[in-house]
Amino acid sequence: MEKLKYETPSIERKEDALDYIKEHYKYNSNINGSGGIQKYLDDYEGWLKKLEEDYNTIPNEEKVPKITYFLVRENDNKIVGMINIRLILNDKLKKLGGHIGYGIRPSERGKGYNKINLYLGLKVLQKYGIKDAMLSCNKDNLASWKTIVSLGGKLVNEFYDDEQYNAIMQNYMIDVDKSLNDYKEIYEPYVSKFNKLK
Repeated sequence: MEKLKYETPSIERKEDALDYIKEHYKYNSNINGSGGIQKYLDDYEGWLKKLEEDYNTIPNEEKVPKITYFLVRENDNKIVGMINIRLILNDKLKKLGGHIGYGIRPSERGKGYNKINLYLGLKVLQKYGIKDAMLSCNKDNLASWKTIVSLGGKLVNEFYDDEQYNAIMQNYMIDVDKSLNDYKEIYEPYVSKFNKLK
Protein backbone atom coordinates (compact mmCIF):
# COMPACT_ATOMS: atom_id res chain seq x y z
CA MET A 1 0.00 0.00 0.00
CA GLU A 2 1.16 3.53 -0.76
CA LYS A 3 2.18 6.02 1.94
CA LEU A 4 -0.41 8.53 3.11
CA LYS A 5 -0.30 11.86 4.88
CA TYR A 6 -2.58 14.55 6.27
CA GLU A 7 -2.71 17.93 4.61
CA THR A 8 -4.40 21.06 5.93
CA PRO A 9 -6.94 22.31 3.34
CA SER A 10 -5.65 25.28 1.36
CA ILE A 11 -6.68 27.47 -1.56
CA GLU A 12 -4.16 25.61 -3.76
CA ARG A 13 -6.24 22.47 -3.33
CA LYS A 14 -9.54 24.03 -4.41
CA GLU A 15 -10.08 22.09 -7.65
CA ASP A 16 -8.83 18.81 -6.15
CA ALA A 17 -11.13 19.20 -3.15
CA LEU A 18 -14.18 19.98 -5.26
CA ASP A 19 -13.38 17.00 -7.49
CA TYR A 20 -13.23 14.81 -4.39
CA ILE A 21 -16.74 15.85 -3.34
CA LYS A 22 -18.18 15.68 -6.86
CA GLU A 23 -17.02 12.07 -7.11
CA HIS A 24 -19.30 11.22 -4.18
CA TYR A 25 -22.26 12.66 -6.05
CA LYS A 26 -21.26 10.74 -9.17
CA TYR A 27 -21.31 7.47 -7.19
CA ASN A 28 -24.40 8.51 -5.18
CA SER A 29 -22.32 7.97 -2.04
CA ASN A 30 -22.66 9.42 1.46
CA ILE A 31 -20.16 12.15 2.32
CA ASN A 32 -18.46 11.73 5.70
CA GLY A 33 -15.67 13.52 7.54
CA SER A 34 -15.62 16.40 5.08
CA GLY A 35 -15.99 19.33 7.44
CA GLY A 36 -19.13 20.35 5.54
CA ILE A 37 -17.36 21.23 2.29
CA GLN A 38 -20.34 19.92 0.29
CA LYS A 39 -22.27 22.99 1.49
CA TYR A 40 -19.59 25.28 0.06
CA LEU A 41 -19.19 24.05 -3.51
CA ASP A 42 -19.64 27.64 -4.74
CA ASP A 43 -17.65 29.21 -1.91
CA TYR A 44 -14.50 27.18 -1.26
CA GLU A 45 -12.80 30.23 0.25
CA GLY A 46 -15.72 30.55 2.66
CA TRP A 47 -15.21 26.92 3.64
CA LEU A 48 -11.55 27.57 4.44
CA LYS A 49 -12.62 30.46 6.65
CA LYS A 50 -15.18 28.18 8.33
CA LEU A 51 -12.43 25.64 9.10
CA GLU A 52 -10.45 28.32 10.95
CA GLU A 53 -13.58 29.24 12.89
CA ASP A 54 -14.21 25.54 13.63
CA TYR A 55 -10.75 25.17 15.15
CA ASN A 56 -11.17 28.24 17.36
CA THR A 57 -14.75 27.50 18.45
CA ILE A 58 -15.58 27.84 22.14
CA PRO A 59 -17.40 24.56 22.93
CA ASN A 60 -21.13 24.58 23.59
CA GLU A 61 -24.07 22.28 22.88
CA GLU A 62 -24.20 23.39 19.24
CA LYS A 63 -20.52 23.47 18.26
CA VAL A 64 -17.16 22.11 19.39
CA PRO A 65 -13.58 22.83 18.24
CA LYS A 66 -12.50 20.54 15.41
CA ILE A 67 -9.91 20.04 12.69
CA THR A 68 -10.42 18.84 9.12
CA TYR A 69 -7.67 17.26 7.02
CA PHE A 70 -7.29 15.88 3.54
CA LEU A 71 -5.84 12.36 3.43
CA VAL A 72 -3.32 12.51 0.59
CA ARG A 73 -1.55 9.68 -1.23
CA GLU A 74 2.14 10.49 -1.39
CA ASN A 75 3.06 9.00 -4.77
CA ASP A 76 0.58 11.01 -6.86
CA ASN A 77 -0.46 13.75 -4.38
CA LYS A 78 -4.13 12.77 -4.77
CA ILE A 79 -6.77 13.44 -2.11
CA VAL A 80 -8.04 9.94 -1.31
CA GLY A 81 -9.93 10.73 1.88
CA MET A 82 -10.89 13.26 4.52
CA ILE A 83 -11.26 13.33 8.28
CA ASN A 84 -12.98 15.62 10.76
CA ILE A 85 -11.55 15.43 14.29
CA ARG A 86 -13.50 16.88 17.22
CA LEU A 87 -11.24 17.96 20.05
CA ILE A 88 -13.99 18.17 22.70
CA LEU A 89 -17.31 16.34 22.94
CA ASN A 90 -20.55 17.98 24.04
CA ASP A 91 -23.47 15.93 25.38
CA LYS A 92 -24.91 15.42 21.90
CA LEU A 93 -21.63 14.03 20.51
CA LYS A 94 -21.15 11.84 23.59
CA LYS A 95 -24.42 10.15 22.68
CA LEU A 96 -23.73 9.86 18.95
CA GLY A 97 -20.95 11.21 16.76
CA GLY A 98 -17.84 10.97 18.88
CA HIS A 99 -14.41 12.37 18.10
CA ILE A 100 -13.91 11.31 14.50
CA GLY A 101 -15.81 11.36 11.22
CA TYR A 102 -13.92 10.00 8.21
CA GLY A 103 -14.35 8.94 4.63
CA ILE A 104 -12.56 7.66 1.53
CA ARG A 105 -13.45 8.71 -2.01
CA PRO A 106 -15.58 6.04 -3.72
CA SER A 107 -13.02 5.07 -6.38
CA GLU A 108 -10.32 4.47 -3.74
CA ARG A 109 -12.24 2.29 -1.30
CA GLY A 110 -11.31 -1.27 -0.41
CA LYS A 111 -7.57 -0.51 -0.25
CA GLY A 112 -7.21 -0.16 3.52
CA TYR A 113 -6.80 3.61 3.38
CA ASN A 114 -9.32 4.35 6.11
CA LYS A 115 -7.30 2.32 8.61
CA ILE A 116 -4.37 4.66 8.00
CA ASN A 117 -6.81 7.58 8.16
CA LEU A 118 -8.00 6.48 11.60
CA TYR A 119 -4.47 5.70 12.77
CA LEU A 120 -3.39 9.23 11.85
CA GLY A 121 -6.52 10.62 13.48
CA LEU A 122 -5.63 8.88 16.73
CA LYS A 123 -2.19 10.48 16.55
CA VAL A 124 -3.87 13.89 16.38
CA LEU A 125 -6.05 13.05 19.40
CA GLN A 126 -2.95 11.91 21.29
CA LYS A 127 -1.23 15.21 20.50
CA TYR A 128 -4.18 17.03 22.07
CA GLY A 129 -4.07 14.85 25.19
CA ILE A 130 -7.22 12.85 24.45
CA LYS A 131 -6.93 9.38 25.98
CA ASP A 132 -10.17 7.73 24.90
CA ALA A 133 -11.55 8.15 21.40
CA MET A 134 -15.25 7.63 20.76
CA LEU A 135 -16.41 6.72 17.26
CA SER A 136 -19.92 6.11 15.96
CA CYS A 137 -21.05 4.22 12.90
CA ASN A 138 -24.07 2.66 11.27
CA LYS A 139 -24.25 -1.03 12.17
CA ASP A 140 -24.85 -1.81 8.49
CA ASN A 141 -21.63 -0.03 7.51
CA LEU A 142 -19.39 -3.08 7.65
CA ALA A 143 -16.32 -1.26 6.34
CA SER A 144 -16.55 1.46 8.98
CA TRP A 145 -16.91 -0.71 12.06
CA LYS A 146 -14.28 -3.15 10.79
CA THR A 147 -11.91 -0.19 10.49
CA ILE A 148 -12.65 0.83 14.08
CA VAL A 149 -12.16 -2.71 15.38
CA SER A 150 -8.91 -3.05 13.42
CA LEU A 151 -7.44 -0.33 15.65
CA GLY A 152 -8.68 -1.81 18.90
CA GLY A 153 -12.17 -0.33 19.06
CA LYS A 154 -14.48 -1.88 21.67
CA LEU A 155 -18.26 -1.78 21.17
CA VAL A 156 -19.86 0.25 23.97
CA ASN A 157 -23.50 0.27 22.91
CA GLU A 158 -25.89 0.19 19.98
CA PHE A 159 -29.32 1.70 19.60
CA TYR A 160 -31.86 2.70 17.01
CA ASP A 161 -31.48 6.36 16.11
CA ASP A 162 -34.70 7.82 14.75
CA GLU A 163 -33.60 11.47 14.92
CA GLN A 164 -30.78 11.65 12.43
CA TYR A 165 -30.04 8.35 10.68
CA ASN A 166 -33.12 6.11 11.06
CA ALA A 167 -30.75 3.18 11.56
CA ILE A 168 -29.12 1.06 14.23
CA MET A 169 -26.04 2.98 15.33
CA GLN A 170 -23.03 1.71 17.24
CA ASN A 171 -20.64 3.53 19.56
CA TYR A 172 -17.07 2.32 20.02
CA MET A 173 -14.24 3.40 22.30
CA ILE A 174 -10.53 3.23 21.48
CA ASP A 175 -7.77 3.58 24.07
CA VAL A 176 -5.66 6.05 22.07
CA ASP A 177 -2.22 5.38 23.58
CA LYS A 178 -2.72 1.60 23.61
CA SER A 179 -3.93 1.54 20.00
CA LEU A 180 -1.04 3.62 18.70
CA ASN A 181 1.41 1.41 20.57
CA ASP A 182 -0.20 -1.93 19.66
CA TYR A 183 -0.68 -1.16 15.95
CA LYS A 184 2.38 1.00 15.25
CA GLU A 185 4.27 -1.76 13.44
CA ILE A 186 1.27 -2.45 11.20
CA TYR A 187 0.31 1.09 10.20
CA GLU A 188 3.32 3.36 10.71
CA PRO A 189 5.09 2.03 7.55
CA TYR A 190 2.25 3.55 5.51
CA VAL A 191 2.57 7.02 7.03
CA SER A 192 4.45 9.51 4.88
CA LYS A 193 7.46 11.16 6.49
CA PHE A 194 5.98 14.42 5.20
CA ASN A 195 2.88 14.07 7.41
CA LYS A 196 2.35 17.30 9.36
CA LEU A 197 -0.14 17.75 12.17
CA LYS A 198 -1.74 21.07 13.16
